Amino acid sequence: MTSTAQVPPPGARTAHPDHLGHVIFIAAAAAMGGFLFGYDSAVINGAVEAIRSRYDIGSAALAQVIAIALIGCAIGAATAGRIADRIGRIRCMQISAALFTVSAVGSALPFALWDLAFWRIVGGFAIGMASVIGPAYIAEVSPAAYRGRLGSFQQAAIVVGIAISQLVNWGILNAAGGDQRGELLGVEAWQVMLGVMVIPAALYGLLSFAIPESPRFLISVGKEERAREVLKEVEGDRTDLKARVAEIELAMKSEHKSSFKDLLGGSFFFKPIVWVGIGLSVFQQFVGINVAFYYSSTLWQSVGVDPTDSFFYSFTTSIINIIGTVIAMIFVDRIGRKPLALIGSVGMVIGLGLEAWAFSFDLVDGKLPATQGWVALIAAHVFVLFFALSWGVVVWVFLGEMFPNRIRAAALGVAASAQWIANWAITASFPSLADWNLSATYVIYTIFAALSIPFVLKFVKETKGKALEEMG
Repeated sequence: MTSTAQVPPPGARTAHPDHLGHVIFIAAAAAMGGFLFGYDSAVINGAVEAIRSRYDIGSAALAQVIAIALIGCAIGAATAGRIADRIGRIRCMQISAALFTVSAVGSALPFALWDLAFWRIVGGFAIGMASVIGPAYIAEVSPAAYRGRLGSFQQAAIVVGIAISQLVNWGILNAAGGDQRGELLGVEAWQVMLGVMVIPAALYGLLSFAIPESPRFLISVGKEERAREVLKEVEGDRTDLKARVAEIELAMKSEHKSSFKDLLGGSFFFKPIVWVGIGLSVFQQFVGINVAFYYSSTLWQSVGVDPTDSFFYSFTTSIINIIGTVIAMIFVDRIGRKPLALIGSVGMVIGLGLEAWAFSFDLVDGKLPATQGWVALIAAHVFVLFFALSWGVVVWVFLGEMFPNRIRAAALGVAASAQWIANWAITASFPSLADWNLSATYVIYTIFAALSIPFVLKFVKETKGKALEEMG
């Protein structure tokens, strides 16, 4: 890319839209894909024990059924960038919504275990697509002055989806008399939990018709006039639209459609910047955050907590998750992405370390001793809080911003795919690891949280306040 393409026009970094509320609506609508991810991640939490009972399977097989959706996520994430470059960001969102709607119906009405697994893969593919398109689209339509906060909508949507699904699960469980396999609406309660996913999937699809296409994609397909209209819509009348279009065109002339081949280079297969993106994705998952959402009710029940109370604790964890995400949204553009990540890593080490200590004690009458039980519960909330105010948000913001224009779509796809694979590894391994040694499992997560600190210090560069055309 030439040096001319890297210099933003006057005001590009500080452009303030005239209708900020409309820009917020656009970002929130795109982030609905994150809501689907969050909802799907946590809704299965309410069905884990029912699936184990109905199909009479052990921990290893159960883990595969729960985690198999993440394989679909990885495939969807890996292919979404190319699809988006060919048919547009909005069309990608619509395909994702349609696939997720179909998968919700199929998951709610399975006739066999393999059928349930198949529909979870389909839903995973849809979520994987949305996980790539959401951050990329938001980064492309957001004014630089607001990009961090708007980019954090992706994680905000994820945590709200988690909280709402926990609340819906709790309501359905109570309606079924506290039994996950209790009859409700002619099927078992856990099937209703999965079927309700049709509602957010349909809403995502409808919202995709109400937001504009990315100006960068419009320019790439020759629709310059429409791109100017969108830029005016999101950056305001005071922005030099002609200069902004020229800047984007100049950047695009020095690049080509990103592909996997463009990511290759350097000493270790991929370009260094791609490895940094992969590293951020892997560390985000290897601290074990999704154990708190896929298995929290099962985890608490395993240390003696009543099933109804375990659902309540899962819900309170989700509220803490939302609070942490709001904190991140407030500070991500003020103090920067990198400081937040470091603060979060330190907090996660403390929370996870305390959980590992608490779970190292033997159960008494099927329960943890009182002191250790309270430490485990509080530490779990501390861990989720520090994750939410840091890595939960900043990784999505980083991935939407850090890559050069010429490789952004493909690099984001690879990084997001790595995130889903890491998520699968943690999700699929947790039941067996917990059966082996729950405390040691949390020691492993603590080690990864600690290793994330030198990784961020050495390899991650701050992206706060930079125009996308400056990356690289």
